[in-house]
Amino acid sequence: MDRTLRVKTPESIAFSYELAGLGSRFLAVAIDMAIQTLVMIGIIWGLVYAGTHMSSAAMRDASRAGKFEESLAIAFIITIVFVIYFGYFIIFETFWNGQTPGKKLMGLRVVRDGGYPADFASIAIRNVIRVGEAVAGLYAISAVAALMSPENKRLGDMAAGTLVVRDTAAAKLAAILEEAPDAVRPIMLSAEERSLIDLFVVRRQGMAPGNRAVMAARIAQRVRPRVSRDLQQLNDEDLLTRLSAS
Repeated sequence: MDRTLRVKTPESIAFSYELAGLGSRFLAVAIDMAIQTLVMIGIIWGLVYAGTHMSSAAMRDASRAGKFEESLAIAFIITIVFVIYFGYFIIFETFWNGQTPGKKLMGLRVVRDGGYPADFASIAIRNVIRVGEAVAGLYAISAVAALMSPENKRLGDMAAGTLVVRDTAAAKLAAILEEAPDAVRPIMLSAEERSLIDLFVVRRQGMAPGNRAVMAARIAQRVRPRVSRDLQQLNDEDLLTRLSAS
């Protein structure tokens, strides 16, 4: 069942996210698992192919390998399986802005509570807990938790503070921000960016003029596309001063 979550920004602009339903989420997982299985089959086929084409001398040498080498081989295989089945989600959701191939096909995205982009820490937490959810009943616990949660959260989402939403919400938010007048358009900067701006404003007087200009230009270039049009007209240092005061 799909549900809608309404979010209000500090600038008093409200928008809504359509939460992903249980069916679409598990279809996304099924697609991802199919991809993982195909990759595993490919790796196994490659190992079998390599094994059948080893020279007889190499095979005799391999047969003399001790327990240490066998343990290393087993550890390597376990690592590969773990990376494919669980690192897969962490890698894709981190570098694809909250999406895996399955989520992308189903139009879903992982975000943090409040609609903010998911960071590596939250993605890692939700997917480490996925291991336990998968082992304990093949996601049955996940299904029960999502059905009982008003925000369709599985246990990993609850621990990480994340949501799975329909990706169309991002387009709705972009449209709202585009239509909003400059006077009320929010300045969407991360905590890291605000700290960087404040640090520059505090320390700029002690910088050499050349370094000061270069640093101001780099920070301003990073944030300028997300500020209102009137602020975009300011030079680099004036822009950062205004943002620090806001």
